[in-house]
Amino acid sequence: MTPGVPDALLGAAHFFCAFALVAVLFAEWCITARPVDHPRMALLARLDMGYGVLAGLVLLAGAARVIWGAKGWAFYTGNSLFWAKLACFAVIGLLSVVPTLRILRWRKATHLPSAEEVRAVHRWMGLQLALLPLLLVLASLMAHGIGY
Repeated sequence: MTPGVPDALLGAAHFFCAFALVAVLFAEWCITARPVDHPRMALLARLDMGYGVLAGLVLLAGAARVIWGAKGWAFYTGNSLFWAKLACFAVIGLLSVVPTLRILRWRKATHLPSAEEVRAVHRWMGLQLALLPLLLVLASLMAHGIGY
């Protein structure tokens, strides 16, 4: 295999999972922009499950890049912006806990959530989306060797 191809494939896997994660989060945010009916509730539950799976895949692909990528372990772990990026991702993950728990509760309930409950989840998702630009800036700066 041509040198650099494995690293490029690891990068592509990481980006694919990250962009899919953002797309799923945006879809959830759009669905919660108004009250949900039963079919939309079922879709929201499936999307949220996918969101969790994609978050795990983003971490696995990122870890693979850190361990086996061309830049190597020292490039990432010695960079303060790498840790800031991970912290930002962790905050986004923590912000996702509230919507996930509420969606799980709604799915088990015999009635649909109120419009206010849906708006509250929508706001939590909006906070996650609002942190994405910061995550991208941190990733870009880190990739260019800034943060040592």
